[in-house]
Amino acid sequence: MAANEDQEMELEALRSIYEGDDCFKEISPVSFQFRIGDLDDTKAFLIDITWPETYPETGPQLSLDTFFNNRISADTKQAIRSKLEEQVEVNLGTAMMYTLFEWAKENQEALMEDHKPMVTTVTLTPSSEVKVPVSAAKKKEKKLQLTKAQKKRMISRTDNKGELPRGWNWVDVIKLSKTGGRDEE
Repeated sequence: MAANEDQEMELEALRSIYEGDDCFKEISPVSFQFRIGDLDDTKAFLIDITWPETYPETGPQLSLDTFFNNRISADTKQAIRSKLEEQVEVNLGTAMMYTLFEWAKENQEALMEDHKPMVTTVTLTPSSEVKVPVSAAKKKEKKLQLTKAQKKRMISRTDNKGELPRGWNWVDVIKLSKTGGRDEE
């Protein structure tokens, strides 16, 4: 079989296996993304795989450089990539995408054992070095201003502690009975 026929057969199999699975995404007929782990899991990562023309005789191109993986350190990414490439070497010449995805899911803990979530830090410079325009500083200090009418309405609705009185949104039962809430006999 030609490489393209193998690719078409594997593509059909992947589409049928991962239909409706939000972890699998087909970007093009030769490019895929597969998420290992849940979205809210700190140890989740996304594998980006592209098939060369001679796939499966040559291994796919693996990448972990997606935005989803920005909290993973470069060392952890390199370790995951090298372990996945070992699996590619073992399965060379066969349809290996399903095998790679399942192997990565089963070994997620081992792949992410050295992972420590990266936190992006922001360094602040001392105020003597930063010149803030006076108009910008005044805008930041500006507080919400209420008109007298707005203040009076707010005070009339609340008690002395600024809270709405008990029952402010209750419905008057007597008024309901006069309007014919039920059929009267």
